[in-house]
Amino acid sequence: MKFRGGMGELMRQASRMQRRIEQRREELKAEEFEAGAGNDRVKAKVNGAAELISVMIDPELIASEGMEMTQDLVVAACNAALEQARTHVDAEIEKVSGGLKIPGVG
Repeated sequence: MKFRGGMGELMRQASRMQRRIEQRREELKAEEFEAGAGNDRVKAKVNGAAELISVMIDPELIASEGMEMTQDLVVAACNAALEQARTHVDAEIEKVSGGLKIPGVG
């Protein structure tokens, strides 16, 4: 099988794909993902750049469950929100790249 356009065209296509991936990553930074733990008594919100935006804790949680349980629920909610964001971002980037795994691109 012969590739039309040669190596130069292949490099241009890879460069275009990389620009599209970077553009999509920038767009995804604005998206927000929220997850809860402990019957949603703790909620964590992150963005598509995997940055923690906010944590909401039911004020009665510490009194009823204690500090250690509350801390565990905060960690669980944050991890769930981050996983949600990571899964979504990976799926979106895969759409842009056509499923190709090119080292250094994406």
